[in-house]
Amino acid sequence: MSNDAQALPDTSPAVVIGAGPAGLAMAAELGRVGIHAVVIDKAGEVGSSWAHHYDRLHLHTTRRLSSLPGSVIPRSAGRWVARDDFRAYLRDYARRNNLDVRLNTSVTSVDHLPDGRWRVGCGAEAVVTPLVVVATGYNHTPKLPDWPGSGSFTGRILHSSEYRNPAAVDGQSVLVVGPGNSGAEIAADLAGAGKQVWLAIRTPPNIVRRVVLGVASQVLVLSVSPFPTRVGDGISRLLQKVTVGDLSRFGLTKAPRGVFTQQERDDVTPTIDVGLIDVVRAGRVTVVPSVESFDADAVTLANGEVLRPETVVVATGYRRGLEPLVAHLGVIAPSGRPTINAAQQAPGLDGLYFLGYSNPLTGNIRQVGIDARAIARQVGRRAAAASVRVPAVQPVVAPAVAAPAVAAPAVVPPEPRLS
Repeated sequence: MSNDAQALPDTSPAVVIGAGPAGLAMAAELGRVGIHAVVIDKAGEVGSSWAHHYDRLHLHTTRRLSSLPGSVIPRSAGRWVARDDFRAYLRDYARRNNLDVRLNTSVTSVDHLPDGRWRVGCGAEAVVTPLVVVATGYNHTPKLPDWPGSGSFTGRILHSSEYRNPAAVDGQSVLVVGPGNSGAEIAADLAGAGKQVWLAIRTPPNIVRRVVLGVASQVLVLSVSPFPTRVGDGISRLLQKVTVGDLSRFGLTKAPRGVFTQQERDDVTPTIDVGLIDVVRAGRVTVVPSVESFDADAVTLANGEVLRPETVVVATGYRRGLEPLVAHLGVIAPSGRPTINAAQQAPGLDGLYFLGYSNPLTGNIRQVGIDARAIARQVGRRAAAASVRVPAVQPVVAPAVAAPAVAAPAVVPPEPRLS
């Protein structure tokens, strides 16, 4: 696979922005309905964000429910797929589906043209297309709180996206901020290496076991998801009580909302336990209140307690980072998510789609496949309707379901761009 930026075509039947799981799935599904897509990504490899996750990362969703459309992750990857195995799977997926991926190319603008098409700008180059799918990733831009005094801290502050393993962390004492999945797993990883670890929590998380009686939590959530939110909360509370127990004496008090309500109202997924409970019970991770401020060599907590960690790992999540590309189109909600999702279309913006921003309890990678199929089906139907020719002896009437911005593809996919 070449890491050199490749020249872009002037026009394309479709452009997909982002070569992660969502972008690759989208391009493959469009190909299955006869529409060739150019996939553009600023990184030098497909699925580049996965290369930047910590070393011990495994998917919290099962192998089969984490596979993209048309290609199952190999059985050899195991039930919980490791980071590097998933990266290899994404590379293979792009090759198998003959995807036209243009790497080392940054998209700088997305503009709606007067004729209904879209202009995707990439610096001095641009591609004009009737169809744009934005799939830059749910976890795109690291989010760092602006704590008072943090600039004067003499220790090291790094976002969880920069963390790799305990050996790369300065010193023996580490404060991890945030009890979500990344923070919990990093805390357990550090504790396992013998570091002194504090875990700062503002809002108590919903902690769930990854497996209950041999059944993956993802499968349990799927079985409960058709029921009302209150039912899902009730069932999850019961399972938490039986499998996790009361951790309040260790500083992990009960979450203020149920698993399903917390997801709906706060956009916060439960923390899947992959070692945190054991290290907290063993006293190898100390749970403390949230961070209030920093000083030269100290961190002050909400209860007034002062810690002196050598390193602070900030696991406070990510922003979607969509504003530079599409904020001017009026499709970004205050939360940073797009106001439309999957096959939905915004009024007056036909041909613009967003994929991978729903982050449901049932698994975002699984949902990406479902939504990519829905978009491809809709686009395929519109393209077919637009290609219907009306005999010349009859008045020409535009099909009611046709979208002017989508035309029947007439481009033969090029040779594979990946090798």
